[in-house]
Amino acid sequence: MQSAEAKRPEVASKERLRLWLRMLKASRSIEATLRERLRERFATTLPRFDVMAALSRFEDGLKMSQLSGVLRVSNGNVTGIVDRLVDDGLVIRVPVPGDRRASLVRLTRRGQEEFARQAIAHEIWLDDLLSEFSAEDARDIGQRLEALEAGQKEGGV
Repeated sequence: MQSAEAKRPEVASKERLRLWLRMLKASRSIEATLRERLRERFATTLPRFDVMAALSRFEDGLKMSQLSGVLRVSNGNVTGIVDRLVDDGLVIRVPVPGDRRASLVRLTRRGQEEFARQAIAHEIWLDDLLSEFSAEDARDIGQRLEALEAGQKEGGV
């Protein structure tokens, strides 16, 4: 015997479309809130926060191409952000021995301290924004999203 969904595949398709739109709307809303709070509280931007977050995971620093890869954005997008973070004394460029064209970008001590302050606030904000979900719910949804992402990679998307 066929399930009701198998008889009407357009129902499942429409529900998945609605799910995607809800996920997108929620994601954009949360992102807008984070952008506003970072601007108000720290006079910074989400892209700057993202660059510092990426660098915080690599103590020895990253080449610009590696940083772009971690962030999944173009080198051009990252270059301007890094330039401003250098100007603010939050990151430094360190020459790569044997490669005059390459440099590593890493957080300065001041950058580490500033990122730590921002990261604490960021976590508190997200905890509040996602407080509708229990820890178990969050873990389950996270695992489902990881599986979805893995499936997309396997499918060549």
